[in-house]
Amino acid sequence: MDFNFENELKDKIALVTGGSKGAGKAIADRLLKAGATVIITARNKPEDENNGTHFIAADLSKPDGTQKVVNEILEKFGHLDILINNMGGSETPGGGFAVLSDSDWEGSFQTNLLAPVRLDRGFLPGMIERHEGVIIHIASIQAKLPLYDSTLPYAAAKAALANYSKSLSNEVAPKGVRVLTVSPGWIMTDASTRMMERIARSSGGTAEEAANSVMDALGGIPFGRAAWPEEVAELVGFLVSPRAAYLTGSEYVIDGGTIPTI
Repeated sequence: MDFNFENELKDKIALVTGGSKGAGKAIADRLLKAGATVIITARNKPEDENNGTHFIAADLSKPDGTQKVVNEILEKFGHLDILINNMGGSETPGGGFAVLSDSDWEGSFQTNLLAPVRLDRGFLPGMIERHEGVIIHIASIQAKLPLYDSTLPYAAAKAALANYSKSLSNEVAPKGVRVLTVSPGWIMTDASTRMMERIARSSGGTAEEAANSVMDALGGIPFGRAAWPEEVAELVGFLVSPRAAYLTGSEYVIDGGTIPTI
């Protein structure tokens, strides 16, 4: 896919967490094409180190990791205009509530809820001072369609993130900062493949059977396929642009029609 974004994000500084692969990489590339200065974070260096982004190695599931990112960006760039809280994921075993330990629950909430909360807290004061800024929280349709047998802590954390995002938007919208939630459904990424492999190992089946079971649990995807990362990135690119200047406090679902209710 190739679009002409006419440099609409020129002079904007953006951070995309988990921006080295999957949907995060697609979002970072989309913002770069729109003219933004883009910083990405991940635990490990991206395979493509020459794509024009600035990289900060950090484990955002730890408070020290988020503080490192905040400090480095403010020291080097002075401020942040756009924050995409994209990092997230599930590494807990399948098998329902009985196989989940406190550590499983705590790890999911650190990664999927508390990391965005800490980054927001680090960058919001500057946005409020300048009376401008955009924060996007990447949640998940699992906030509404939890998969109890495979990703229960992840789903609960994403539901908390969506609730927090709405509340935060009400607080900071009068101060010039827009806060939005994007909730994707199934996205065709390497992380999705790894999750299917973990479920398959837990269940004793194949990755294909695991994928079919997840699809069945979701009720199917009316569009007939998973989303491409670039499709999620295009929605995010619009939401952070001046064309979406009146949008705040809303959740945007991009799931191919998976959620069966309005």
